[in-house]
Order: sequence, then C-alpha cells, then structure tokens
Amino acid sequence: MKFQKLLTFVSMALIATGTASLDAQQKNKGKGKKGRAVLAIPEMADKDRICFALYTVHDKTLKLTAQLYPIPEGQPREVRLEIQKDGEWIEIAKIDVIERGWTAPFRVENWDDSKSTKYRVAHGTEAFYEGIVRKNPVDKEEIIVAGYTGNSIHPAHDGDISRQDLIDNVKRVDADVLFFSGDQVYDHHRHYAGWLKFGRDFGEIIKDRPTVSLPDDHDAGQPNLWGESGKVSTLPGASDGGYIQPGDYVQEVERAQTSHLPDPVDPGKIGQGIGVYFTNLSWGGIDFAVLEDRKFKTGPAGRVPKQGPRPDHIRNPEYDPDSVDIEGAILLGERQLKFIDSWAQDWSDAEMKVALSATIFCGGAHIHGSADGRLHADMDSNGWPQAGRNRALASLRKGFAFHYAGDQHLATIFHHGIDEHRDAIWSFCVPSIANLYLRWWEPLEPGTNREDGAPDYTGDHLDGFANKVTNYAAANPEKNPAGNILNTRSAGWGIVRLDKATREITMECWPRNVDITKSSAKQYPGWPRTISQFDNYNPPSWGKLGELTFNIQDPVVQLIDSETEEILYTVRAHGKSFTPGAPKGKAFTVKAGKNAPDKVVAESAKVGSDPISVELK
Repeated sequence: MKFQKLLTFVSMALIATGTASLDAQQKNKGKGKKGRAVLAIPEMADKDRICFALYTVHDKTLKLTAQLYPIPEGQPREVRLEIQKDGEWIEIAKIDVIERGWTAPFRVENWDDSKSTKYRVAHGTEAFYEGIVRKNPVDKEEIIVAGYTGNSIHPAHDGDISRQDLIDNVKRVDADVLFFSGDQVYDHHRHYAGWLKFGRDFGEIIKDRPTVSLPDDHDAGQPNLWGESGKVSTLPGASDGGYIQPGDYVQEVERAQTSHLPDPVDPGKIGQGIGVYFTNLSWGGIDFAVLEDRKFKTGPAGRVPKQGPRPDHIRNPEYDPDSVDIEGAILLGERQLKFIDSWAQDWSDAEMKVALSATIFCGGAHIHGSADGRLHADMDSNGWPQAGRNRALASLRKGFAFHYAGDQHLATIFHHGIDEHRDAIWSFCVPSIANLYLRWWEPLEPGTNREDGAPDYTGDHLDGFANKVTNYAAANPEKNPAGNILNTRSAGWGIVRLDKATREITMECWPRNVDITKSSAKQYPGWPRTISQFDNYNPPSWGKLGELTFNIQDPVVQLIDSETEEILYTVRAHGKSFTPGAPKGKAFTVKAGKNAPDKVVAESAKVGSDPISVELK
C-alpha cells in the first residue's frame, strides 16, 4: 500500500513538471478537486513547439527563457536564440532544453540595450517564435508598469475567461514593464500545464516587454505559503511552514517563472535544493527590487496561540497582538534584508526605486471569503510577524522605495507606519485578474485624519496586528455580487506611472473589460492617486535641515546619524537643490555626490540649520 502511494505521488510529480509522457498527461484531463478544471496540454505540431518567451535586460545582460511544449522522443533537444541583423538572422546562443518543465533559459552578456532588437527562438527546422527586446527607455520621462495578480481559471468563470481586454490595454498604453505578482497558475499539481495556458493568454505582450513574474503560494502548489527556508510542510494548509510539493516541483516552478530575471544577488540555495531569485532590475532609470516575501517566512502553527479554527486565522477580537509577535519569527530573513539595505544605498543608473513583491506589509483586509467572514487577523498577510514587517519597512524607506504588489484579491492603497502613522513607504496592491475569493477592507471604526469627503474606511487605522496603516483607497466588491462576475467582484489590474521628470508616482486601478483610453472609462473609487517619490519617507513629526544647493543636476544625498553612525536614508535629489527631512533634536552628517554619496558636505546638521552651497565634481 505504501509503495502504491509512492508510485501515485511520483506520477503526479512527473505530470506536474512535464516529464511524464504527453499521453499520460492527456489522460488526466477532466475534473480535479472540488470540481476544478484540470488543464490539458494540447498536442502541438512541430512548427508550434515554442509556446512563449520572457526576458529582462539588466546591466547589459539579456536573460530570456523560452517555454516549450513537450518535445517528442527522437526530436532534437537543442534550442537556439537568434537576433536579426541587417535583415539576416544570426545565432547568438544555444542550449539544450531542460526537460523538467521544458524550459530553455538563455543568458547573453554584453547586450546592446541602446536599441531595440528583433529576436527569435528556434527549435528544429520548423519552430520559430519572434519578439522584440526593447531598448532601455532611459530617455523616457515616464515609465509605465502594468501590474497583475490572481490569474484564476476556475469553472465559475466557465473554466476560462478571455484576457484580450488586458492585452489590448497594455498595447494602448504601451507599457514598458509587465509585473505579475503571483498566482499565475492555480492548479496545485500541474504547474506546467497552467504555465503553458498562462503563456497562451499573455505571450502576445510578454514577448516584447521586460517581464517580472513572481511565483506565489498557488503557483508553488499550496493554498498559503510560509516557506521557512525550504522545510517540508506536514500540516494541511502548510501552516507549520515549508512546502507541500517536493523540492523538485518547486524548483521547476521557479525555473519557469524566474530564470529570466537578473542573477540573484545571493544565490545560495535553501532546503530541498530550492534556489532563490531575489535581485534587482535596473530599467529605464528605475531600480526595481524583486523580493521573495514568502520563501523565508516562519509558519505560525505551534508557535503562536491558536485563536480560531485555523492556526493562521485569528477570530478572537479581544486577543493581544503582542502575543503573536514572537521572538525569532522571520519575514524576509537576514539575507534579503541585507540586500535591501545595500540596494537602498546604491543609486547608480537610478532616479527612482520600486520594490516588487507578492503582497503588502500589513493585514490589508477585514472580511474574507463572504460578506459575514470577518477575520480579526490573517497570518498569511505580511502584517505578521510584526517585528519582521517593521524591519522590512525600515529598510525599504531608507531608499524612498514605492511598493507594488498583489495577492490580496483586493486593490488597496496604504501608507505604512512603524513608530507613527505615515512614517514609512506607500504600497499599491492590484486587484485580481479574476476574483473568486472576495475580501473587503471594512474597519469597525472610521479612520482618523481622513481627507475631506473620504470614506470612513480611509484614514489612520491599526490593522489586526496593531500595525499602523493609513488607507487611501480600497476597491471593495459588492456584498452579494451578481451580473458581471468580474466587475461586481472588483476584478481588474493596475498601472503605475513613474514620472522621472517630476518624481511623481501615479497609481491607477482599472476594472476588467473597459477601454482605458476612452473618456467614459472609470477607475475604481479612490484611483488614480499621485504621490511624490519623497513621500515614501517623510514622517509627520520630522522637520527640515537647511537647503542644499548644488552645481550639478540630481546628486545623490545621504544622511547619517552623527551619534550612532546609522544611515538614515540615501536618495537621488531632484534638480539642483534639496532640503533634507530629518528627525528633530538629532545631528546628522550629510554626504553627497554625482552617483554616490562620496563627499561630506555637512557635519552636525540639525533641523533648522543654515543653507549650504555644495560643489561636486
């Protein structure tokens, strides 16, 4: 009996990764658990063997991953990458396909990103897939990043819904970067089949634009994910931490979705041989930090007092939030925090900074699943553990980073606080593409310090973990959605416009199935909203140092606490003057430079100090 279970487990793992025979995969077509559709892998002609391709370019290195359908026995495994030059196709790289998942990850150094280049992926003599590696848009004033999450294909949507409206709108705005923040695949056993479907849906826009895709819990084959550095999970729901699927499965998922990202900054593997992909992508003058906010996170089961039917759900409104902020609980982990601290100080080739991750750093919803499903606190959110959440925000604000994320099914805008409200970064959580599991931001008490005319749910609040948050928008679905299953459920997508000329950040939140270029198209209530880059670290209690004027444009400025020698922040100034914000009653050393803060320009500067004229080379 144990041997039979082992065979079944191995068979499912092989099917999931694409290494089982195509016949075996087709036989599994039908209905899965709870009536969910099980995706089939279509039989493809040789000329259609390549499904799609994803790429990024960073530091003159092109990384492109081609995703193939299963290659029949006897056919070549070699895949080629070619570029068009003077009307001819020139081979620049070749690699043998990785059969577990049928991916071909290319890496090409010394890439010329000053011009757009046509490429094609080739297999055999018949299969060709063409796209464009765009030029680095460093000369564009506005960089547009389209954001998505929650790519459900549940039978409640007749098993599928067209994504054509999303494709069309990306083309209308000509987005510079695509960001898929997680749950690209919802099938918990057959990521490969779901990933091919994702590629058929979105390949038309992905092939011509840098794309960041972050695998989240459902991609990895589980309902929630506390990765706990790769341990094996043994509890239903994985609340003890770790992975339900075997390490080989997780590796295949991450290879498919992230092998085209820039090289990881700290590539050491975690448990079960699982790799990491946290890194940064510099594109168009924007420095994106790509974070893994699930991989190192501690699982709650057995560690925190259980106060609900599930270890991760707190139903007791009288509970003490301090009781769950346990010593030793991890969120991002030391390796990522070290990376963020370094990234926040490095402003070479960067005018603005954006952090990309699966979800936001708070409990961003009060009601889960249905209109009467009030949940006091959800440990699957990045509001927990609180100490880890605060450490992450403290690192990100040092670089004035804006945060772009998803996962919550509910679109929100939050200004986060650590010691006081609004003393850290802003976040935008995009709505799900197809929103089946509903959530609402609906606090029991009106927020304080709300803007004039703003809904009661906005303003200063404490989330379920007593984290300080200020809400500015929430695309709450209807309580009993009917009619259009997408728009009544607040499904949609997001756009972030990064204006380098003004250093403004504009967040847009769009419903499905609208032409966003039409004057009649309306966003969800609360959007659009524009903030300054410098709002990401501008606590209300701060004052201003004396104005700095420079002989050069946009220098990098750094403040260091004179007593503790801790770096308060590093940022690229806007223009030839900058008035640093700082806490009152403290003294600071101020450094500045053209691309790095390499010259001391003031010592013992305090709020109200005299202006300083600075000469930099």
